[in-house]
Amino acid sequence: MTVRILLCDDHAVVRAGLRALLSSAPDIEVAGEAATGEEAIALTRKLRPDVVLMDLQLGEGMDGVETTRRILAPGEDGPGGDAPGGAAPVPHVLVLTTYDTDADITRAIEAGATGYLLKAERPEELFTAIHAAAEGRTVLSPPVASRVMSHLRTPRPTLTPRERDILGHLVQGLTNRDIARTLYISEATVKTHLRRIYDKLGVTTRAAAVAAAKERRLVP
Repeated sequence: MTVRILLCDDHAVVRAGLRALLSSAPDIEVAGEAATGEEAIALTRKLRPDVVLMDLQLGEGMDGVETTRRILAPGEDGPGGDAPGGAAPVPHVLVLTTYDTDADITRAIEAGATGYLLKAERPEELFTAIHAAAEGRTVLSPPVASRVMSHLRTPRPTLTPRERDILGHLVQGLTNRDIARTLYISEATVKTHLRRIYDKLGVTTRAAAVAAAKERRLVP
């Protein structure tokens, strides 16, 4: 069976390299390319690929996780939004990225991604993963699988999306006032979230929270 692929990556050179690589596989066809999440959604509805090969960082606009969520969600943005005679088949999304933080992996899986691969994988492993994803089978790069298993054995703090945002800004060195302005919330709200973050991480200071976030790879 030939698997039809939609490439979604904001770097033209990367897309060209992937297209050339995938063209060497006789049972894989690149149906289209998208540089943004918006393009990926539109082309998914138009081309109806079997698998969307999705990068996580897409420059300006929505990222790969949000794009994945919208592609897989039923309704206006989903693949069946304008399909005549009923909904179109929903593709499988296979993440292909350089990012392997706990936060990225968790968000992608929660968004519905079938698999999560790192760009360091060998071509043969990518081909195998594409066919597995097309069949709806979960596929993870070995380092990602190890992190998932480690997470299951030793549950890590579960941060809300807002807490992840604030922790990410904290790691970047922003003050409470800067974070409040960036997220359009009050400083009091930032402090409340920080107290909850400290409790979940088992720390008492900003420096310790930043160190814990980096050590546990909770933020990109």
